[in-house]
Amino acid sequence: MASSSGTKKERAPPPRRQSKAMRQAQKMFVDVQDEDSSAIDSELVPSSLAAIAPVLRVANQIEKDNPRVAYLCRFYAFEKAHRMDPPSSGRGVRQFKTYLLHKLEKEEEETRPQLARTDPKEIMAYYQNFYNEKIKEGQYAKKPEEMAMILQIASVLYDVLKIVVPTEKVDDQTHRYAEDVQRKREQYEHYNILPLNAVGAKAAIMELPEIKAALHALQNVQNLPKPSVHSTNAPHDFPEERSKSIFDILDWLSSVFGFQKGNVANQREHLILLLANMDVRKRDLVVYTQLRSSTVQKLMDKIFKNYWSWCKYLCCEQNTRIPQGSHKQQLQLIYIGLYLLIWGEASNIRFMPECICYIFHKMAEDVNGILFGNVHPVTGDTYHRSQMAAPDEEKFLRTVITPIYQVLRKEAKRNNGGKASHSRWRNYDDLNEYFWSSKCLSLKWPTGLKEEFSVHSDVMPNKVPASKSKPKTNFVEARTFWHLYRSFDRMWIFFIMAFQAMVIVAWAPDGSPAALFDEDVFRSVLTIFITQAFLNLLQAALDIALSFNAWRSLKFTQILRYLLKFAVAAVWAAILPICYASSVQNSTRLVKFFSNLTESWQSQGSLYNYAVAIYLMPNILAALLFFLPQFKRIMERSSSHIVTLFMWWAQPKLYVGRGLHEGMSQLLKYTLFWILLLICKLAFSYYVEILPLIGPSKSIIGPSKSIMKLHVDNYEWHEFFPNVTHNIGVVIAIWAPIVLVYIMDTQIWYSIFSTLFGGIHGALSHLGEDKAMERRNFASFSHVWNEFIESMRAEDLISNEDRDLLLVPYSSNDVSVVQWPPFLLAGKIPIALDMAKDFKEKEDTDLFKKIKKDYYMRSAVVECYETLREIIYGLLEDETDRNIVRQICYDVDIFIQQHKFLNEFRMNRMPSLGEKLEKFLKLLLSEYDAVDVYKSQIINVLQDIMEIILQDIMVNGFKILERYHVQIQSNYKKEQRFERLNIALTQNKSWREKVVRLHLLFTVKESAINVPTNLDARRRITFFTNSLFMNIPSAPKVRDMISFSVLTPYYREDVLYSVDELYKENEDGISTLFYLQKIYPDEWMNFQKRINDPKLNYSDDDKKEATRHWVSYRGQTLSRTVRGMMYYKHALELQCFLESAGDYASFGGYRTMESSQGNERVQALGDMKFTYVVSCQLLGALKTSNDPRDRRHYNDILNLMIMYPSLRVAYIDEREEFVNGRSHIFYYSVLLKGGNSYNTEIYRIKLPGPPTDIGEGKPENQNHAIVFTRGEALQTIDMNQDNYFEEAFKMRNVLEEFLKSPSGQREPTILGLREHIFTGSVSSLAWFMSNQETSFVTISQRILANPLRVRFHYGHSDIFDRIFHITRGGISKASKTINLSEDVFAGMNSTLRGGYITHHEYIQVGKGRDVGMNQISLVEAKVANGNGEQTLSRDVYRLGHRLDFFRMLSFYFTTVGFYLSSMVTVLTVYMFLYGRFYMVMSGLEREILENLSIHQSKALEQALVTQSVFQLGLLLVLPMVMEIGLEKGFCSALGDFIVMQLQLASVFFTFQLGTKVHYFGRTILHGDSKFRATGREFVVFHAKFSENYRLYSRSHFVKGLELVILLVLYQIYGHSYRSSNLYLFITSSLWFLVGSWLFGPFVFNPSGFDWQKTVDDWTDWKRWMGNRGGIGMHPDRSWESWWDGEQEHLKFSNIRGRILEIILVLRFFIYQYGIVYHLDIAHRSKNILVYGLSWLVLVTTLLVLKMVSVGRRRFGTNFQLMCTILKALIFLGFMSVMTDLFVICSLTISDLFATVLAFLPTGWALLLIGQVCRPLFKAIGFWDPIKELAKAYEYIIGFLLFAAIAILSWFPFVSEFQTRLLFNQAFSRGLQISMILSGRKD
Repeated sequence: MASSSGTKKERAPPPRRQSKAMRQAQKMFVDVQDEDSSAIDSELVPSSLAAIAPVLRVANQIEKDNPRVAYLCRFYAFEKAHRMDPPSSGRGVRQFKTYLLHKLEKEEEETRPQLARTDPKEIMAYYQNFYNEKIKEGQYAKKPEEMAMILQIASVLYDVLKIVVPTEKVDDQTHRYAEDVQRKREQYEHYNILPLNAVGAKAAIMELPEIKAALHALQNVQNLPKPSVHSTNAPHDFPEERSKSIFDILDWLSSVFGFQKGNVANQREHLILLLANMDVRKRDLVVYTQLRSSTVQKLMDKIFKNYWSWCKYLCCEQNTRIPQGSHKQQLQLIYIGLYLLIWGEASNIRFMPECICYIFHKMAEDVNGILFGNVHPVTGDTYHRSQMAAPDEEKFLRTVITPIYQVLRKEAKRNNGGKASHSRWRNYDDLNEYFWSSKCLSLKWPTGLKEEFSVHSDVMPNKVPASKSKPKTNFVEARTFWHLYRSFDRMWIFFIMAFQAMVIVAWAPDGSPAALFDEDVFRSVLTIFITQAFLNLLQAALDIALSFNAWRSLKFTQILRYLLKFAVAAVWAAILPICYASSVQNSTRLVKFFSNLTESWQSQGSLYNYAVAIYLMPNILAALLFFLPQFKRIMERSSSHIVTLFMWWAQPKLYVGRGLHEGMSQLLKYTLFWILLLICKLAFSYYVEILPLIGPSKSIIGPSKSIMKLHVDNYEWHEFFPNVTHNIGVVIAIWAPIVLVYIMDTQIWYSIFSTLFGGIHGALSHLGEDKAMERRNFASFSHVWNEFIESMRAEDLISNEDRDLLLVPYSSNDVSVVQWPPFLLAGKIPIALDMAKDFKEKEDTDLFKKIKKDYYMRSAVVECYETLREIIYGLLEDETDRNIVRQICYDVDIFIQQHKFLNEFRMNRMPSLGEKLEKFLKLLLSEYDAVDVYKSQIINVLQDIMEIILQDIMVNGFKILERYHVQIQSNYKKEQRFERLNIALTQNKSWREKVVRLHLLFTVKESAINVPTNLDARRRITFFTNSLFMNIPSAPKVRDMISFSVLTPYYREDVLYSVDELYKENEDGISTLFYLQKIYPDEWMNFQKRINDPKLNYSDDDKKEATRHWVSYRGQTLSRTVRGMMYYKHALELQCFLESAGDYASFGGYRTMESSQGNERVQALGDMKFTYVVSCQLLGALKTSNDPRDRRHYNDILNLMIMYPSLRVAYIDEREEFVNGRSHIFYYSVLLKGGNSYNTEIYRIKLPGPPTDIGEGKPENQNHAIVFTRGEALQTIDMNQDNYFEEAFKMRNVLEEFLKSPSGQREPTILGLREHIFTGSVSSLAWFMSNQETSFVTISQRILANPLRVRFHYGHSDIFDRIFHITRGGISKASKTINLSEDVFAGMNSTLRGGYITHHEYIQVGKGRDVGMNQISLVEAKVANGNGEQTLSRDVYRLGHRLDFFRMLSFYFTTVGFYLSSMVTVLTVYMFLYGRFYMVMSGLEREILENLSIHQSKALEQALVTQSVFQLGLLLVLPMVMEIGLEKGFCSALGDFIVMQLQLASVFFTFQLGTKVHYFGRTILHGDSKFRATGREFVVFHAKFSENYRLYSRSHFVKGLELVILLVLYQIYGHSYRSSNLYLFITSSLWFLVGSWLFGPFVFNPSGFDWQKTVDDWTDWKRWMGNRGGIGMHPDRSWESWWDGEQEHLKFSNIRGRILEIILVLRFFIYQYGIVYHLDIAHRSKNILVYGLSWLVLVTTLLVLKMVSVGRRRFGTNFQLMCTILKALIFLGFMSVMTDLFVICSLTISDLFATVLAFLPTGWALLLIGQVCRPLFKAIGFWDPIKELAKAYEYIIGFLLFAAIAILSWFPFVSEFQTRLLFNQAFSRGLQISMILSGRKD
C-alpha cells in the first residue's frame, strides 16, 4: 500500500472475523454499489468524517481516467479518516473504515501506475497533465460551474500529492501550479444562480445590466469603517490589529456581527436578484448603469413595513432613520442586508416575526452607533468607527439565536409530543407575542433574551409548579367547546335573540308577524335584551375563565378591562330584569311609546324602555361605525392615547387584527349577501320550524286542554317526577331537535346562497369577447401552441397522428388566412371538392357563398390553394415551368374576381385532381433510396396534375400551352416540361412541414371533432383556450415580470417507481404496470410508439428507465411534481426567446432556432425570474439509510437534479463533530444542485439545533428551506401536485395581480389558484372526491374571495407575496398540534396582519387525491382534527372579534362553523330519537296520541326535513352541480347529479359526515390531533374487514348500532298505537343514516361482497382478535394493542373532558330503565324494585361469565375435568333458573330479546366509564374484567356486521352490482375493471 510522505507505513491487517455491524455495513455498501457504484464512497461517508467526502468523490470522478491515482486518493482519505477519529468512536466510522480498507487492499493489487513507475511520480505527472489540459486551456472556455469542479479536483489531487510525494521531491512547477489553483479556486466557487466570483468567460447572467447595477450598489463600501481583527500571533502576545478585507456591504455586516459565510453568500445573491428584478421593470435598457433610488426605497418599504408598524405600536423610535448628509442608498442597503442576514440565520425564530423585529432593532442601533458615533443607550459608551470585528462567523448564531431556540426547544419538550394541554406550554405565538409589549425594549442586549425566557422548569408539564413556569401570552388555548361561543358570541347572541323574538311573536293568538305591533307582544319581545345581557355576562365570564392562565403576562389595563366587562355585564343582567318587572304593568301603547321617548321618563315613560335605550347605545355607535370602515380602520391603527383609550373598551389593543375593515363597495356586497340570507333563514325558521310547534306546545303546557289539567297518571315506568310543571320533559323532547335544526340550518342557507352567487359570479367571469387575433400575435401564439401540443405528446397523452392534427405552422406569412390546427379543418377539402363537383348553378357567387358560410372551410380552401402554389413553385427549377404555374394562378385569381370562375373551369374533374394531389403529396413525404427513381415518380405525377388542370379543368388551358409552346405529351422533344425539379427541397424541414399539413388537409376525410381522443388532453386544450378569453391581466415582458420561486416540501414519499415495484404483484396478482396499462390504454399505446420509434433509438436500458418515468408520471410522485414545476422554466425561456427574436421568430420556429449566445441569454433571464426548491429534510438520512428503498429515493432525487439543472434541493444535514474530545451533533441547512453524476453543495448554514423538533413537520420543513428561495412571489406546491406546460405560460399574467389593488386599499398578499384533481377518472369514490374538491377550489373559493372576503390559504397551490410573508412569520404556522392544519393559519395570519387574499380561475394546477375509502376517511379525519384545533386557536378568536358582523358570519360558516353544523346534524338525530324514546317508554306519546283533546301535529317531522337534507350530504352536491353546469352545461350537470345518486353518492357523503363529527368532537373534547399518513397507492385494492373495523369501529359502527337499537325500540314499543306510514315518514332518513354508517365501508370496498374475500376476511379478523397485545405489537396485528391505542386520547384528557365523557355515557342507562318496565315478567309493575332487580340480574350474569373465564384460564389446562364439571353445573343451573322463570314468573321469549337490548347498552356504558377511569380501575385490580368485557363487545359488533356481509356475499349478483357501482366511469371508458379486480391478465 502507498505510504504517506516518507513516513512509516501504517497498514492495519484486514479483520479475520467481522462483527455483525461490519457485515451489515458491508452489505449496505454492496447494495448501494449495485445501484450506483460511482457514488458509493463519497455519498455514504459517516457524518463525523464529512471532510473526506470530497476526496472520495474526486477518486470516483478520475477513476476511469487513472485508477491508480484514484486508489491513492482513497488511501489519503483513509489516513485522514484515521487521523480524525483514531478510536473509531463516531457513528458508523468503524464500519466505514473496514469497508474502505478492504477496498484499498483489493485496488492495491489490481491497479498499476500508467504515467510513471512509482506512485509519487505517477500522481505528480497526472497532476501536471490535469492542470495543463483542464485548467490552463479550459479557464477561458469552460463555464464557471465546470471550472469550480475542476479546481476542486485539482485541490484534492494536490493534497494527496503532498501526502504521497515527499516534500523535497515536489518540483517547483508543481508548486506554481498549486498556487495558481489556490488563487483561481477563490474566484471559482460553486454558486447557485449568480457566479459572482467567476473570472474568465463571463456568464450571460452576469452581463445583464440590472445585475451589474445591483452588484455595483452592493459593493459600495466607501466611508464604511473597517472592523479590526485582533490577533495574538505577534511576539509577547501583544494583540495586533489588522483590517478585515471587505468586498461589499454584507461582508461588512458579517465582519461586525459575525454572520455565517454561507448565510452571507446566500443573502448576497438573494438581495442582488431582488434589486435587479425590481429595478429592471419598465426601465430603459439603453442607458443602464446604476439602480434607481426608488427601487431601493420600494424594497425597503416592503421589508420594513412590519418593523415600522411594530415601532409605532410600541411607541419607540425607528432605527432605520437616514441622517442628513449620509449616503442614503448605501445606508438603506445596510439596513436591508442586516435584516436579511438576521432572517437568513434565524432558523425557527423566523416563525416569530416581532422577535426578529426586536433583534433587528437592537442591531440597527449598533449600526447607527458605529456609523455615526452615537452613545450606547444602555452602557453609555461611545461607539468607535473602527469597531472590533466579530471573533468568528458564528457569533450571531451563538449569542442571539441559540438562546431563543433553546427556550423554544424546552417548551416543545413540555408539549409531550402534542399530547399535553395547550395551556401548560408556550408555543411560537406565545413567545412571539412577548415582543408585542414595550417591556421587551428594556431587556439587556443580547443576554437578556436568555434571562427572560428561560425562567421556568424543564420538567414535564404536569409537574411544573405554576409559580415557576412562564405564563401564556395574551391567550390560552383551553380545550373546551365554549370557545365556539367565546369566539363568535355576536353571532350566537343574534340567533338566540332572534329565536326568542320569533317564539314570542308566534305564541301570540294569531301567530302572525304583525302581532309584533301589539302592545303586549312588543313588550314581551323587548325581553330579548335581558337575554342579551345574560349572554354578555356569560361572554365576560368566559373571557376571565379561559384566559386565566395568561393573566400573569397581561397588562394591568387588560386585566382591568376583563373585570370591568364582567362587572358591567353583571350590573346590566340585574338592572334589566328589575326594570322590566317594574314596567310590566305599564299600559303605554306602541305609538305612545315611540312618542314619549323624548319626554321625561319620570312622568310618563317606561323605566325599562329607557334602560334598554341606554343599554343599546354602544351597539348603535358600533352600527354607525360599521358604515364608516375607513374611519374605523384609522382609529384601530392609531397610536394616539385618546383614540386608544376610546377603543380600549370595545376591544383590547393587539398588534394584529387592527384595521381589518373592507372598503365601502365590498362591505355593501357581503352585507347585502347576508341580509338576504338571514331574511330567508329567519322566515323559513319562523314558518316551518317554530310556528307549527306552537299549537302542540300550547296544548301541552297551556291552561286549557292541558295534560297538566288532565294529569297523566298512567306512566309505563317508574316516574320520579310525575307532577312536574307543564310536562317539561315532553316540551324538551319536542323542541330540542327543532332548536338544533334552527342552529344548523343557516349552513344550509349559506350553501344555497353561495352556490347561486358563486354561479352568477363564475358565469360573469367566464364571459369574454372572442376577439379576432392579429396575424402577428397568432404567429407568436403558434410557438406557444405547438410547444403545448409537443408537451402533451411527450407526456404520451396524444399520439403522433393527433399531434400532427393539432400543430399549426410557426409562420402564417405564406398564406392570407389564419392557419388553424388541422383538426379544425379536417374533412373540409373533400367536402368542398364534392360541393364543387355537384354544383349545378352558373353563378360563382352562390358557390363561394356556400364555402364562405363555413369559416373553417373557407380557410382550408384558401390555405390549400396558396400552399400548393408555393410547394409546386418551389419545386420547379425551369423558369418556363414557373411561368406556366404563375399564369394558371393568375387566371384563377382574375376569374374569381370577375365572377367567371365556373364558366372558365370544369368542376366535374376536381375529384380526379384531388386524387392526383394526394398521390403527389404522399410521394413528396416518402422516403427514398434511389434519387432518380424517386424523381421520375414525382415528375410523372406532377405532369399528370398539370395535364388535368390545363386540359380537363381549364376551358382555355390550351392557350397557355400555345403561349409557352408547351408540348407535354410530345415524343419529339428530348426534354419534357416539368422535368427539372429541385429534389433537395424535399429535405428542407420548413418546406416539408407545409407538405405534411397540406397532406393532412387532403387525406383526413372524416371530421376530427374528437381529436384528441384522450379525455385529459381534450380537457386541457378546452380549459387553456377558454381561459385566454377570461378577465386576465396583460402579460408583461419576461424581463419586466415579477420574479418568483416554487417551494415543495418532501418527506419520504415516492420519487420514482423502481422496476421491481412496476412488476410486483399484489395479493390479487395485479402489478402496478398492468393496472396502469388497463387504466390508461391509449397513453400506453402512445408510449410504446414513442420508445419504439427508430429515429429516437432507445436502448433496452433507456426503455426500462422510460417505463419507470411513464408509470411515475401517472402517480403522485415527486418526479411528476418536479416535471410539472420545471415547465415554468421552459415556458419562460420560450417567451423570452419570442420577445428577443421578434419577427424572426416567425421563421423556422423555436425548435429549429440554434443560437448558443441567444440561448444563454434566454436561460439567464429564466434563472433570474424563476427558482425551484424542493425541501427534502431527510435527504441525508435517506443517503445513509439501511433501507434500499430510502437509498433509491436518494439516487432518484440526485437524478432529478441532474435532469433539471435549475432544480435546487435543500435538506437538513445532521453531522457528528468532536469538540474537546466529545462527540456532538450539529445541524445545518444545506442547498444542493446537480452536477456530473453528483450533487454540489452551494450553501451551508449552521442551525442552533434540530429544527423539526419544535413544531409540526411540514411547516418546519418549509421554513428551513425558504431562505434559499428567491423572488418577490412564492408558490407553495405540495408533493402530490402537478403543473401543465400550457398553464405555465400564464404565470406572468397571474403575477401581475400583485400589482393590482381591487380592494381600493391594499394589494393582494396571496393569490389563490384553481386546481384540477387528476385522480378522479376511475372509481366512483375518486369521482365524488374530484367533484367535491373541484367545487371547493372553484365556486366555493370564488365566493369566499369575492364578495365575502374570507378566503384563506388551504394548503393548495397559492402564490404568496414572498416579502410580505417572510417579514410576518412565513407561509405557515408551526406550533405543535394547534397548527395541525398549518396552511389555513397562513391565510389567517395574512388577514390579521392586513393582508388581502384573492382567487383566480384562469390558471390551474394539478392535484392528486386519495381515492380509496379508507384513505379518504383518513384525510377527512385529519381535516376534522385540524378544524377542532382551529376552534381553540387565538387566530380564530381574533378574527371572530376583529371582523365586522357580516364578515364574521362568512368566516364562521366557512371554517369551524361547517364542522359544528355537521355535529349538530348528528346531535339532532340523537336528540330526536332519545326524545321519542323517552316519550314512548314513559307512555307519554301514547297518551298524547290517544287523547281526543290533543291533536297530533306533524310539525316536528316537517321541521326535521331540513336536517335530513344536510344529513344526506346534499349540500355538498349543490356546488358541484352549479360548477359542472357552468363548465359543461346544466344538462350535463343534471345527468352527473343523477348518476352520482345512482352510484350512492349520498351514502358516501353521509358516511363522511360521521367521520367529520367524530374527529371534530373528540379533538375539542380530548385532543388526539395528529398527522395521519394515507399512502397513495395505485391499485384499487380490497381492504380487509379488520382494517375497516379498526378505522370505523368507534366513529361509525358503535354509533350506528346505537341508533339501530333506538329505532328498533321505537318501532317495537310504539307499534300498537302508531301507523307504520308515520313511522317510516319520521325515520326513513334515520335508517338511511344508519345503513350508511354501518355498511358504507363495505359498499365502497372493492370486492367487498365477494364470497372468497369475505371468508378470508373472517379468518383474518379472528386471528387479529385472538392475538395478544404487548410492547412492540402493532395495532394491525392485535386487537389488544389496537384497543389500548384507541384510548390514547383519554390518557391525556383534562378533567373537563373526562367528566363530560361520563355525562354523555349516562344516556346508555336509560335503555335498561325503560325496557324492564315493559317486560311481561314485570306484570306492569311500576315499582323501583323492578329496576333494582334488573341490576341484580345483570351483575349476576357478569359474575357468572367472569367465573367461567377465570375457570377456563386457571383450570383449563391442568384441571380439564374440573373445568368441564363447572361448566356443566353452571349450564344446569342456568337451565333450571330459566325454567322457573318461564313457568312461575311468566317469562316470555320476547322478554329475552328485550333483556338483551336492555343490558347491552348498560354493559357498554360500564365499559366506557371504565375506560375513562382507567387509573382507578387499574388501582383496584379491576382492569382485566373491563378488557374482557370490551373484547366480548367487539366480537358481538363484528359478528353482527359479518352476518349481513356474508348474506349479501352469498349472492353473486351483489358483487357484480357493486363492481359496476364503484367503477361506472371505468366501464364507460371500456376499461377492464373486472379483470383487474379478479387478478386475471388474459
